[in-house]
Amino acid sequence: MSTTRQEKTLAEITVEELMIPSEKVAHVQTNNPLEHALLVLTGSGYFAVPVLDNENKLAGSISKTVILDQILGIEGYEVEKLSHLQVADVMDKDIAQIEKDKLFIDGLKTLIDAPFVCVTDGDGKFAGILTRRAILKTVQREYYQNQFGL
Repeated sequence: MSTTRQEKTLAEITVEELMIPSEKVAHVQTNNPLEHALLVLTGSGYFAVPVLDNENKLAGSISKTVILDQILGIEGYEVEKLSHLQVADVMDKDIAQIEKDKLFIDGLKTLIDAPFVCVTDGDGKFAGILTRRAILKTVQREYYQNQFGL
C-alpha cells in the first residue's frame, strides 16, 4: 500500500515531493545577455531566477537588483550595458541549494534565510525550486492534522 503525502509525517516527506519542477520554473542561461534576464525577471514577476549552464546544471542565480546595480551610472541608468554584459558576468554563484532526495527538515533549514532554494539531482542538474510557501503550507497541514484531526 502506497503512502500519500497527506499521510506522511514531516520526517518522511522529501524535498522532491514539495518542490516546483524545473519545467515550471522561469530561469536563464549563463550565456544570455542581461537584457534577456531582465525581460524574464520582469515578465515572470520574480525578484530572482536560477541560472543554468549549457548542461542544465545549476550555475547560480540572477536578480533584478544585481542587474540594476550593473547598469547604474553616475547620472542615471546606462541601459546600453544590458546587451553587452552576459548573465555569467554578474550572477551570484554562491546560492542556497539542496538535493531533491533530502528530507523536509533539511529543506526547512535551508529556506530560513531565503524565499526559495534551488533543488538539484545527484549530478548537479537543476530539478526545480523549493519555496518557503511550500514549507509553510506543509507545516500548516501538519498543525491542523494534529490539532483538529483534519
